[in-house]
Amino acid sequence: MPDLRHHRREMLDRTQSGTGVPPEERRGCLFALSQPPLMIFLAVIGCLLLMASLHDLLML
Repeated sequence: MPDLRHHRREMLDRTQSGTGVPPEERRGCLFALSQPPLMIFLAVIGCLLLMASLHDLLML
């Protein structure tokens, strides 16, 4: 088994510019929620849940 002790600093140092994801590709949840297809999907699911809950409260 290889000795990895001399690579410990390289493994822990995440500030190098050559590793990881480039800054223009680092996007979080707010970017995902700003996409129109996702918002339409979530709106449809929300409307279905609202209609089902109103049906249960008012009709049953």
